[in-house]
Amino acid sequence: MRVHVVSDVHGNAEALARAGDGADALVVLGDLVDFVDYHDHGKGILGRVFGAEKVEVFARLRRGRAGTETVRYIRSLWDSLDDAASVVREAVLEQYAELFAAMSAPTYATPGNVDSPELWPRFAHDGVHVLDGDAVEIGGLRFGFVGGALRSPGFVRRPGAPWYPYLRTEEEFGAALARVGEVDVLCTHIPPAVAELTYDVVARRPELGSTSLLEVIGRTGPRWSVFGHVHQPMARRVRVGWTECVNVGHFQRSGTPHVLRW
Repeated sequence: MRVHVVSDVHGNAEALARAGDGADALVVLGDLVDFVDYHDHGKGILGRVFGAEKVEVFARLRRGRAGTETVRYIRSLWDSLDDAASVVREAVLEQYAELFAAMSAPTYATPGNVDSPELWPRFAHDGVHVLDGDAVEIGGLRFGFVGGALRSPGFVRRPGAPWYPYLRTEEEFGAALARVGEVDVLCTHIPPAVAELTYDVVARRPELGSTSLLEVIGRTGPRWSVFGHVHQPMARRVRVGWTECVNVGHFQRSGTPHVLRW
């Protein structure tokens, strides 16, 4: 049995259309939407709406960790539009139409933090399954899926914002893992809370990994834990007990799926 796994697609529909070639199934671990393209500032939703020059300013502020100034700048951009929410929704729907059409059957997908999971059911079709807090059998193994990322401490959801990331509390993430139950393969967007897996060596900062996920891995010992989210991790693979924990890579840039065989 051969399963291809990808994460952090960020708009790369062309590579996604090839991701299932030679595989019995394709697993997609979220972040389909290309919201801010840090490699080509003219692409992504922000680039399309505001242009490369303004996205370059946003990217520079974010790289410099000027948190308050970054928030103030992005809010000024959204406030310059008459109906920012409609603009974002239209752009997201356009990307989803292309990306879901590129998925080969069978595909099993869970959303990432840069996704709008409430829109996903309209794009699911024969052979493309949307899963979050669910488990399915693939080739005799049980695969469990939990999407989204964790809210950072002090996160406040601003009323009237044009778009919200898909974020959960650690308790909510743990409850979704509990619904999944014991599995052979844990499929999540974010990694377990292991320093080597959560630290991004290019951004030079740690992302939030899940302590609930780490606890489930230690207690149940699945064969694999696969995830994405951290684009340039300190380590791509770490073994926790019996489990091989694998960051499947930044698919937007690599265009290469991670392969599971059994």
